[in-house]
Amino acid sequence: MGRQLLPRIAVALVAIEHVYILVLEMFFWNKPLGMKTFNLTQELADATTTLAANQGLYNGFLAAGLFWGLFTGNRVFKIFFLACVIVAGVFGAATAAPKIFFSQALPAIIALGLVLALDKKPAVQRSL
Repeated sequence: MGRQLLPRIAVALVAIEHVYILVLEMFFWNKPLGMKTFNLTQELADATTTLAANQGLYNGFLAAGLFWGLFTGNRVFKIFFLACVIVAGVFGAATAAPKIFFSQALPAIIALGLVLALDKKPAVQRSL
């Protein structure tokens, strides 16, 4: 149980981050916090509010998948949704802002490494 705590914490932090992104993109995009976070003008924020809400919804699905993996203990779910976060983070870094790699992809890469290394079910012992 102890060796599985660190990967669980890392996955939970990635999931919580994506809930935070959902809130920023869906509810605060054209408010001072959202505009400061994403370096937007009021005009651009107002013009892209619907697009941002859509992005936020997708971030919510990533968080939901990670939480599902945590609550069910399903390692495959954790791996799949962390991989999705990594792909999204790398794509965002390449197309929107390089800092996205460090804020989204890198934490997911670390969490994935911890899941792969430490979040393993014990081997089934067979009796002869």
